[in-house]
Amino acid sequence: MSKNVCYFGDDAIGGAASYLSGVMAHYGITFDRVDSGSAPAPSFFETEYNLYILSDYPRSAVDGTPVLEHIVSRVTESGAGLLMIGGWESFHGRLGEYHKTPVAEILPVEMRQEDDRRNYPVSLLLHRCAPHPITDGLPWNNPPGIGGFNAFTVKKDAQLLIEGVRLNFSMNDSAAEPEPLPSDPVQIPVGGAAPASLSISVAEIVPLLAVGNAGKGRTAAFASDAAPHWVGGFVDWGTKRIHQEIGDGFIEVGEDYAAFWRNLVRWTAGLD
Repeated sequence: MSKNVCYFGDDAIGGAASYLSGVMAHYGITFDRVDSGSAPAPSFFETEYNLYILSDYPRSAVDGTPVLEHIVSRVTESGAGLLMIGGWESFHGRLGEYHKTPVAEILPVEMRQEDDRRNYPVSLLLHRCAPHPITDGLPWNNPPGIGGFNAFTVKKDAQLLIEGVRLNFSMNDSAAEPEPLPSDPVQIPVGGAAPASLSISVAEIVPLLAVGNAGKGRTAAFASDAAPHWVGGFVDWGTKRIHQEIGDGFIEVGEDYAAFWRNLVRWTAGLD
């Protein structure tokens, strides 16, 4: 028996899992779900999945079972894919989830040994670092922003595809009559000068998406989330909207957001 994807975590359909599940349903990608806090059914070990997704899934749900070892074996020996997506219970996370597990050895990133969650009130803009089937054909000249992520470093033999650019914004409102901001677009080169009432600088650049290989399989790590709140405005990226019924509800997301996740899932699964 085979199926495209086994998707662990993000609570359940009707919650955060509706976003990625809805995208996969929209593009005809078949998948099984393992809700957060639940262990997979016995048929999990008999099903030949093309891709395993771990997204905000508590490691404790499979402690004492061979689930993670099975995933690693399927990736390295059978050519399946592994994708980890960020969240409070991804990577190291809040309590220490995956940094000392077998999947840490095959992911394309080095996890932190302490709480790796980062939250920002102003979005990090996504910047494409290299051409790749995952990122090709998307409007990176008009990048989306995210609100949070798990901090990690990219392994030497992996490829960084997307980084996050955090900007510092400072407005001068100390005057009795603050200067109005310009309504027309202002070209501000990195390190250049902005209008007197607005200052912008690059505060930080962090890795967000890395890909690699492990044995016969492909691996990917995306530091942020597929669903609110960390996903921020990324969920609305695109001029057109995609509506997809999923479970007893639906999602409505931007077309470029959906295309990005389709590309990421299909590439890591080897379905490209």
